[in-house]
Amino acid sequence: MQIFDRNGFRSSQIHDHLGGVSDRFILHPYRLPFRAPLRTAHGVWAEREGWWIRRESADGDVTWGEVAPIPGFNGRGKSACGEDLEELGSQPTPDVLAALLARGGEPAFGVGATNWDWRASIEPGPDYLPVAGLLPAGQAVFAAIDARLEMGFRTFKWKVGVADPNDEMAMLDDVLAKLPERSRLRLDANGAWDRRIAERWLSVCADRSMIEYVEQPVSAEDDDLLLGLAEDFPVPLALDESVCGRRDFERWRDRGWPGIYVIKPILWGDPADLVETLRDSGADVVISSGLETVVGARAVLAVAFALGKATRALGTGVWPLFRPDGFDGPFVAPFVHKSDLLNLSFERVEREVTKI
Repeated sequence: MQIFDRNGFRSSQIHDHLGGVSDRFILHPYRLPFRAPLRTAHGVWAEREGWWIRRESADGDVTWGEVAPIPGFNGRGKSACGEDLEELGSQPTPDVLAALLARGGEPAFGVGATNWDWRASIEPGPDYLPVAGLLPAGQAVFAAIDARLEMGFRTFKWKVGVADPNDEMAMLDDVLAKLPERSRLRLDANGAWDRRIAERWLSVCADRSMIEYVEQPVSAEDDDLLLGLAEDFPVPLALDESVCGRRDFERWRDRGWPGIYVIKPILWGDPADLVETLRDSGADVVISSGLETVVGARAVLAVAFALGKATRALGTGVWPLFRPDGFDGPFVAPFVHKSDLLNLSFERVEREVTKI
């Protein structure tokens, strides 16, 4: 099996035999430009790469999954994902599939989504969930706030850790001043700060009641510093890059993490396992987008609806992301409705992959 880093859409096929029924998995690598490059503490991100998985059963049913590694995160990464998919293609047996799902990570999310009865999982849940609006780094934040307020958002996530910390701290009160009473602001540093800068930020945030939490203030590699900051400052902290799967979640839980877990399902693994692990865990959770396409977006939102009120306002206020049109999840809004999830269309994806 070959996996192509495409110019245009290319595909490869793997065959799986489970319980005497032959299923066919077709991998479609993709590369899609963002509408505008994204600036984070990890650098500038201009395009999204990954694989769509189309699973065709012997009786003609078709299900979809997406494998979408995130540069700069502690997931399996693009190279390891490609190796996992190669392995799956070379030995498509139940044992190989089980091993891939047990390994977790991005390939397990994609493969698991093709075999997850997400409709049954979301059925007992609420009809809608609140969403946080994403705000860009730098001066662009002010125009973005105006646009998001006009749409009705009251929870926001601002990317920091990109510019000089003194400049960003000087902007904080101006950002907060633009928000209506009872709004909530999340600060996302993507692990960019060292101890000294993090302590300065957290001292400032401690006196500003609109700040809901500070996300990943320091590197995911420094567990002790994260725990120390969480104990020393009253503003809640959230883990993001530090929690890329069940093993990470269980490790932090066992260490007594007192804060919030920002969970990107596309990095965790099998979505059914994610729901089972978190639903009754008592963890304080935010389900977040990993900037996936419409295929992964449906599974991410299905996880959120399956968890229901066990999650805070979702970190999915990101779409539209891609050009050309047709590859995005639901249009950004302060609430996502179950009907939005049910009505997501893979028509553009189907049209592109059938060109082959």
